[in-house]
Amino acid sequence: MAYVISIDQGTTGTTALVVDFSRPTHSEIIGKHTVDFTQHFPQNSWVEHDLDEVWSSVVAAMSRAIEIAESKHKGFHKNKIASIGITNQRETLCIFERRSGRPLCRAIVWQCKRSAEIVRQLKSEGYEGLFRQKTGLVLDPYFSGTKLRWVLENNPDLKKQILAGTAGIGTIDTYLISRFTSGQSYVTEPSNASRTLYFNTLTGSWDPELLAIFGLPKVELLPEVKQSADQFGLTRGLGFLPDGIPITGVLGDQQAALAGQTCYAKGEAKCTYGTGAFLLANLGNERLVSKAGMLTTVAWSLNGQLTYAFEGSCFVAGAAIQFLRDQWQIIHAAHETESLAQAARAAPDFYFVPALSGLGSPHWDAEARGGIFGMNRGTTKAQLLRATLEGIAFQVSDLTKAISEDLGGPLSILRVDGGAAANNLLMQIQANLSGISVDRPDNIETTGFGAALFSALGSKLFRGLDDLKSTRSTQRIFMPSIDKEERALLSKGWLRAIQAVKVFAGTV
Repeated sequence: MAYVISIDQGTTGTTALVVDFSRPTHSEIIGKHTVDFTQHFPQNSWVEHDLDEVWSSVVAAMSRAIEIAESKHKGFHKNKIASIGITNQRETLCIFERRSGRPLCRAIVWQCKRSAEIVRQLKSEGYEGLFRQKTGLVLDPYFSGTKLRWVLENNPDLKKQILAGTAGIGTIDTYLISRFTSGQSYVTEPSNASRTLYFNTLTGSWDPELLAIFGLPKVELLPEVKQSADQFGLTRGLGFLPDGIPITGVLGDQQAALAGQTCYAKGEAKCTYGTGAFLLANLGNERLVSKAGMLTTVAWSLNGQLTYAFEGSCFVAGAAIQFLRDQWQIIHAAHETESLAQAARAAPDFYFVPALSGLGSPHWDAEARGGIFGMNRGTTKAQLLRATLEGIAFQVSDLTKAISEDLGGPLSILRVDGGAAANNLLMQIQANLSGISVDRPDNIETTGFGAALFSALGSKLFRGLDDLKSTRSTQRIFMPSIDKEERALLSKGWLRAIQAVKVFAGTV
């Protein structure tokens, strides 16, 4: 059997892929389906997910993807699935009953800012250097640890269950594996664990000192950390899937995209344009510390060895286009931005900083908010759309510059994926503003595909990373079409706009 089904459990929806690996150099997605779910905003800057609804989206996406594969691909049946791969939104905190997997509260999503005061407190107590040293991360509400401390400080009932060990705590992967196995597996893996603020990326294990800061007295309260291609558990009692299918590959979503883009060599980089934009550059087995505002994270763990990556995070990318569509109703569909903005000019006169959830790397300003600069009575809708695309690309360009500083030289090429990567105009703007060739693959479902690759690796369909490289092919390369003088002029205005949103937030 050479069929793998992978789950890409994202921030706004779940996508399931059925992948045929019977011809490794011509792997094929034979079934795909996406199911969206509700975003909950109970208070200003709070973001939550109903975990039962998340699970229902997984079941529905997998069931329909299997139906599509069975109807269109002769010889496939769900009984022939060799293994399951999982990739997921990472820093989102889940709390559930250990025995059954039943959710005990809504998930606190990575975008949620409710723990901002806890972050300020930890910084004032002088902990930032310790966390940077041990985890490679900065103190920010983005990460799971501060969310957990908020729960322990604000929900006595959940605190009692967590400390008693009857409640499981983990990221989305841990929750999904528990549901797939009917509560038999309580596990995670390093790329997800490294986003919690209590996983030591030097030792590759949970850190008791960091746990104590967040209010957890014992490492045993946390899930077991497996390798990224490993045996995570077997399906049990699901109905829509046979019992006994192994889960053999798990990666956080951005690391899965790095894997799906086959960035297996040091210095190879990708950017995923989804709700946010996330750029990762492979560091190999050397854990470097950024001097330019990037994070050091775990890419994956294979054969007992950690691979590291620099990561830059822009919290709002595709979400900026959704904002214009859903809240301001300026457009009816995201794809309209390409045609409407094509002939418009925004920078160097007009800028939109889409800091709708704060500024991520390399600025790390959780208090910053979005801003529009240079508007006058002649400003058009097309200019706003152009400035939105440029705002996304400027943020990513800040990341490529930071990584180049840390690596001591420019990136040679940037591999791209995610829904917004289909926008030709955005990709050309990205090449222009970053001064780097942008390589878009035939398959932009690289996140789910990366999970499928690692599941295939874990189930021995492939022998090693070198065997996976042939699964990627390039669809189009976008070359920079402006000179460095024009690029510098456009970037100068962007830096003023970034400074302006910081000044308005009172953080400078």
